[in-house]
Amino acid sequence: MSKISVTGSKRVMESAIETVHEQHLLHVSEYDGSWEGFEPGDPDAEAESASEKLVRLRSIESILGIEQSDVEGSRVITGDAIEEELPEVQAEANRLDDRRDEVRDELRTVEEQIDSIEPFVELGIELHLLAGYESLQVAVGDGDEAEIERTLLDADGVNRYDIESANGGPLAVFVYPSENAGDDVLDEALVGTGFNAYEVPDAEGAPESYLRELESNRQQLRSELEEVEADIEELKERHAEFLLAAEESLSIAVQKAEAPLSFATTKNAFIAEGWIPTEEYTQFKAALKNELGDSIDVEEVERASFTSDGDTHHEAVADGGRTAPPSASTDGGTVSAENPPVVQNNADVVRPYELLVQAVSRPSYKEFDPTVLVFLTFPTMFGFMIGDLGYGILYTLIGGYLYTNFDSVGLKSMGGVTITAGLSTMLFGVLYGEIFGLHVLGDVLFGGSPPMHKGLQPHYSYWATAWVLISAIAALVHLNIGYLVGFVEELEFHGFREALVEKGSWILGMNGLWIFIFSKVGADTKPDFLYTAFASGEKAAFSLGFAGFSEPVGYFGLGLFVLGAALLGLGAPAELIEVFDMLVNVLSYARLSAVLLAKAGMAFVVNLLFFGVYVTGQGADAEWHFATDAMPEVGAMYHGHEVTDIMFGGLIHGGVATVLVGLLVLVFGHLLVLALGVTSAGLQSVRLEYYEFFSKFYDGGGSPYNPFGYERRHSRNE
Repeated sequence: MSKISVTGSKRVMESAIETVHEQHLLHVSEYDGSWEGFEPGDPDAEAESASEKLVRLRSIESILGIEQSDVEGSRVITGDAIEEELPEVQAEANRLDDRRDEVRDELRTVEEQIDSIEPFVELGIELHLLAGYESLQVAVGDGDEAEIERTLLDADGVNRYDIESANGGPLAVFVYPSENAGDDVLDEALVGTGFNAYEVPDAEGAPESYLRELESNRQQLRSELEEVEADIEELKERHAEFLLAAEESLSIAVQKAEAPLSFATTKNAFIAEGWIPTEEYTQFKAALKNELGDSIDVEEVERASFTSDGDTHHEAVADGGRTAPPSASTDGGTVSAENPPVVQNNADVVRPYELLVQAVSRPSYKEFDPTVLVFLTFPTMFGFMIGDLGYGILYTLIGGYLYTNFDSVGLKSMGGVTITAGLSTMLFGVLYGEIFGLHVLGDVLFGGSPPMHKGLQPHYSYWATAWVLISAIAALVHLNIGYLVGFVEELEFHGFREALVEKGSWILGMNGLWIFIFSKVGADTKPDFLYTAFASGEKAAFSLGFAGFSEPVGYFGLGLFVLGAALLGLGAPAELIEVFDMLVNVLSYARLSAVLLAKAGMAFVVNLLFFGVYVTGQGADAEWHFATDAMPEVGAMYHGHEVTDIMFGGLIHGGVATVLVGLLVLVFGHLLVLALGVTSAGLQSVRLEYYEFFSKFYDGGGSPYNPFGYERRHSRNE
């Protein structure tokens, strides 16, 4: 990016704004008022009027429910057309909106009256008999009839009473008070009985008749509301094209009119500064010079170039300079302290992952954009943890729906992320040989021996410990990438010494420590799976012939760890306490294997309840099998192995009722696993990206590139 300065006379400022706006390239910098003799410019006189019209337009669009996608194509729009049509459309829209609100209020009132009359219909007493007495007190509501009767018998001031009920429903309580009793005898008597009183409608006759009248009013109001909404829809169809074109035209007018607020101005001149892609500078300058000639001066003041002197500053252009005082200066020329805006220029397939990066912060201009790394690592971790063809297909379909059915950038990006996570889940599902937790895929594709196992079964339990080691190796790869990116950035900005102390210390220390851990030094005190998971033999998950580094290599790793710790202390002695993070940060990735086993266990339980499971073999050699066909008896043979136990008989092998219950368990159980996959595998992957990975090199804090201009969609010039 290059920072440029546009200087000219105020008499050509309007033409300059017009030309810059058409170019749609300059990210304008706000003038901060720091130059002596310069003040922020004043908006154009038309700004207030255009803003007021724009507010009115957007209000009309809100009333009519107009969206940008409602109109395809564009039309010519003029100020005179806006002046003529806008008041008429606004008046009609406001009239219909007011009528719609009025009908909605009336309809709401009628529906509330219908709700309130229903208990009286159930009670069956004509409404005029429940109110209007001078000496008789009446209350209608819900309560315990026996308790109310006991209360009335004991109450002072109650001469006679009667209670009418509707078979355990609403009650009507009639009380004739004593001669000297007050007007609230009944209310006082009902206090404490839990009686919930209803307001008696102001109507006469049977409640059923009143209810039918209300329902008729409701239907009439609903019809009227439909007519009003149809009129609004018709108004929308007639004027949507005009309103969207007018809004766009006024938005552009306001944008241009308020542009001087960002400029530094004197009585006769103005200076506008901003950022532009360096390769576009020549075109931008040529457009202004062709339009305004010598009345305008365009200079490239600086280019965003970061050196290793420890400061975040830019490289001044040799022939550049400002008419006004600079914000800062160096020996190379005048430069500003302002960071340039950022354009994240990723490939289409990677772009959805910008959402995950921006959730932390947009990369600053001087930083490496980690989006492509998140694109490579996030779906890999997610797919590894879920690893099921069936779930992967569903995730992919959900992602495809989000990506293709919504215009929101956020939802489309989330759809793209979900698609790649689903594809990765499908790939790992094939390698694990699983579809919705069943091993059918492994039987079909690999003859019952898929390349990888999750390690849930006793016979393959050694895979579970192997995944712990795989998680540690994945951590070392992931963290080393982060530290290396950080090393390169430190080298670029602060030089080799700072890079070595700040990042190199962690690279040396972390890798050295784990070389020592994977070595045969102290092998008798370390867990056996460190040396068997990648060795050769039946219990090796991956037969790579690796049984641990030799002792000399282990001591070499220990030396690297000590050297890394020393370099860390050299940079800041207080940071020596963080040396334990070289172990802890890697162990944090064990959550990958933990979630893998947890999700596999949940899917196993769902299938166990539905299909049932029988066991062949015993002890550490036992294998579990889903009874997808029929449940064999203990002692029967299965592929040359004796069935030794029935873990659970399976709901599918029971009667019709248990099969129906089983189907509910199967469907809702797998939907639960699918949902929890997002909250466990998804969140854990995000956590590792943000906390473990980004913390090694990423600060963020960048601002988006927002060039002055407008991409017309609904309006066009004559």
